[in-house]
Amino acid sequence: MTGHAGPRSNADGATAGASAASSAFDHALESLRAGEPILVHDAADREGETDLIYHADAVTPDAVARLRNDAGGLVCVALGHDVAETFDLPFYSEAVDHPATADHELGYDDRSSFSLTVNHRDTYTGITDEDRSTTIQALGEAAATPEATDFADEFRVPGHVHLLKGAPNLLAQREGHTELALALAEAADQSSAIVVCEMLDDDTGEALSPDDAHAYAERHDFAYLEGQDVLERLGNATRQ
Repeated sequence: MTGHAGPRSNADGATAGASAASSAFDHALESLRAGEPILVHDAADREGETDLIYHADAVTPDAVARLRNDAGGLVCVALGHDVAETFDLPFYSEAVDHPATADHELGYDDRSSFSLTVNHRDTYTGITDEDRSTTIQALGEAAATPEATDFADEFRVPGHVHLLKGAPNLLAQREGHTELALALAEAADQSSAIVVCEMLDDDTGEALSPDDAHAYAERHDFAYLEGQDVLERLGNATRQ
């Protein structure tokens, strides 16, 4: 007589979980290469937010519309540290001489990644979907060949696209959405210019819960990653 199968072991569950995380990670890299968005939740004990993320090259006016309508947070472009240094971009708190920049107690990190705000010089007001797309795509192109880019000739400050400056050693130094997104762009062989925008809940005004963010990703067949998934795959590489 054949017995009933017993409950799945913890080892089997762990293997299945690791396999699902690996599949989601591969899906995320393929999506970035294909110009599609992904979602990344950092951690419950950090910001506790999920960001909608695109590579800068892929941000069309329709993508800007999705970012502001479906995400709703601040549309930012994260630049790799070396790229930002080539463009002579400071951290905002270091560039502004004002008492309000002192004593920053964020609660979730030692410092902010914010740099300057920019518009491309070919834009008008800079805030329309078309204008922000122009600025963001130009940032992607500039990040691909930073040494060949005269940043001040192409962009003006202030503007309507917020720049973020990544930590020099990415995830080895900081585990924010800036570094998570840049590490994913690097793993996907994309230039170090990637858009992040927090997903907000229209009903509560708070950060969209991970469950609701995951459901949104499933409805649209977008890759969804936990920050820990990225750290486990890429964290060690950034420490080498």
